[in-house]
Amino acid sequence: YEWMHHSVAPKPHADENFRVSIGGPECTRPYSASVFNISAMSFGALSPNAVRALNAGAKKGGFAHDTGEGGVSPYHRENGGDIIWEVGSGYFGCRHLDGTFDPDEFARIATDDQIKMVELKISQGAKPGHGGVLPAAKVSEEISRIRGVAMNEDCISPATHRAFSTPLEMMAFVGEMRRLSGGKPAGFKLCIGHPWEFLAICKAMLQTGIYPDFIVVDGNEGGTGAAPLEFMDHMGMPMREGVNFVHNALIGINARSRIRIGAAGKIATAFDMARAMAIGADWCNSARGFMFALGCIQSLSCHTDRCPTGVTTQDPSRNRALFVPHKVERVYNYHHATLHALAELLAAAGLEHPQELRPIHFSQRTSTTEVQTFAKLYPSLRPGELIDGTSDPRFRDAWAMARPDSFAPAD
Repeated sequence: YEWMHHSVAPKPHADENFRVSIGGPECTRPYSASVFNISAMSFGALSPNAVRALNAGAKKGGFAHDTGEGGVSPYHRENGGDIIWEVGSGYFGCRHLDGTFDPDEFARIATDDQIKMVELKISQGAKPGHGGVLPAAKVSEEISRIRGVAMNEDCISPATHRAFSTPLEMMAFVGEMRRLSGGKPAGFKLCIGHPWEFLAICKAMLQTGIYPDFIVVDGNEGGTGAAPLEFMDHMGMPMREGVNFVHNALIGINARSRIRIGAAGKIATAFDMARAMAIGADWCNSARGFMFALGCIQSLSCHTDRCPTGVTTQDPSRNRALFVPHKVERVYNYHHATLHALAELLAAAGLEHPQELRPIHFSQRTSTTEVQTFAKLYPSLRPGELIDGTSDPRFRDAWAMARPDSFAPAD
């Protein structure tokens, strides 16, 4: 059992419009983001009406809508909500015919004012290291055009990227995304796997001087309608451990103040948000919460194109089941009510903004006779500790194994 501590001197009800500024020293167009945003879900996986409703709700509520890796569709654009453009290993929407990255097409789309940040997808929590498939049955002429892929074929997101193969090259690519977007915040999303690989990315930051503006940490509890069962159950680091690992690694290389951390992975409530932010996250993303707001009933038919509620189908007759004006209000209300609940939690704890949350504000019963604060369960590194040389067993060996020129461990 876990709980949040309250104060005997609670604050008045806090302002619910919690924002966080995203953008490091190299970013010329920082973005003031809500602390609660729509996590990555692609057009193609979602129906046109689902994307319309999500983006219109984001516009009304002043929060951001992550496109997922399926490209920026007309349905993302028509209601004017803030967009985070996610680019995955298939480079959908910014690819040459052979599937390689097209920088000119990326720049053309990324410089649009509606797109506020650009995000490189390394992996997602539900199937890290696996890649993805949009079945041929769901690849319509429209999806083919938006993604730049062939019809009547499965649309494949490869497990690995072709634009880079080392941590140094990855940092250069993130820096290029920022340049091509006109100085907007550029970052990446991943689920933590081998610890030395993320620490290799940290060493590449130090060596190149190129830092992402943000990192979104997905957890292995993240959901999808199309992941192998073994991957969903057992592959990848859970979100809380991943967020805290990334948070401490950035502290250890003196980079935490310039890089924001987003958390994604089964976040649906204000308590989920507060808990994640206490151990390192600056903001949170939710997919399933907003899916439920759209009317998802978890029918497990996403891949069949026969979704009964119109959320994940490209069939026009089924898509009509999702009545956009009604769902816009539900999306807006879910976001508004969740932040209202977060404001109440913070006020009860004597705090005014989620950025004031610390591990000491939470406790967990670890056995029938013991209770520990999160400060004990998630101890922090000292600033610069990785650079100076750490004895912390969570990082010592992995840091020694990390190489900026390769994701493979050092001997």
